Amino acid sequence: MTLLPAAAFGLVIGAALGLLGAGGSILAIPALVYGVGVPLGAAIPTSLLVVAVSAAGGLAARWRSKVIRRPVALVFAAASVPAAFGGTALGKLLPDRWLLVTFAVLMAVVAVRMLTAAPERDGVCRTRAGGVNWRSCVPMALAAGALVGVLTGLFGVGGGFVIVPALTMLLGLTAPEAVATSLVVIVLTALGGLVAHAATMPELPYGVAVVFAGVAFLASLLAGKVGNRLPEAIVRRTFASLVLAVAVGVAAAAVFAPAALHGG
Repeated sequence: MTLLPAAAFGLVIGAALGLLGAGGSILAIPALVYGVGVPLGAAIPTSLLVVAVSAAGGLAARWRSKVIRRPVALVFAAASVPAAFGGTALGKLLPDRWLLVTFAVLMAVVAVRMLTAAPERDGVCRTRAGGVNWRSCVPMALAAGALVGVLTGLFGVGGGFVIVPALTMLLGLTAPEAVATSLVVIVLTALGGLVAHAATMPELPYGVAVVFAGVAFLASLLAGKVGNRLPEAIVRRTFASLVLAVAVGVAAAAVFAPAALHGG
């Protein structure tokens, strides 16, 4: 293992998370397993650490922007944090090889959704006065949060690709509000996932994790400050194309070169 690849991948993932919020952390697992050589069992909690730190960087850049909807974030986190423990338990029941194949499928789904995302529309939970009908929408928000938590514990991802669409389509948040609010949920859920993976913490490659997370934090912080000046659609499509290509490679490697899952 070398620290240079960790820094390079941290730069890409931090920038993507800071710019997009949704889907930015999806490359962390393949970067750690195939780019840095971390075994899958240690790569998942390492990814959670990177996700939490880089999301915190993007959140810090937006903290004073008044677009963070904290009550909404807490509703999602109330379901996502406990569900992360369930996802962690489920992951322990699956062989590493097929866990990574399933992850490749998830990557492909995320990439296709990013490439074909429909224009924003008013949230179905919005009232005519512009507020939120919490009575009807809390169950849907909790269900979305639970899904995010399971994916976080299972795969070590932030789940922004579920949170952001839910915030826009259910609650009618604008894109900046949805991205900023999703970062709060991602930080809280990733920390919950880390607690759920506490048994594997002594096995983490802390040198790699510190470099990866540190570079990702700085990249996310910078990207969060300049994000509004860049063509979001072009950035999203470029990143989605990269994710789709990596998904194909991950699936092929998991099927035909499973030894790489145990470190190289």
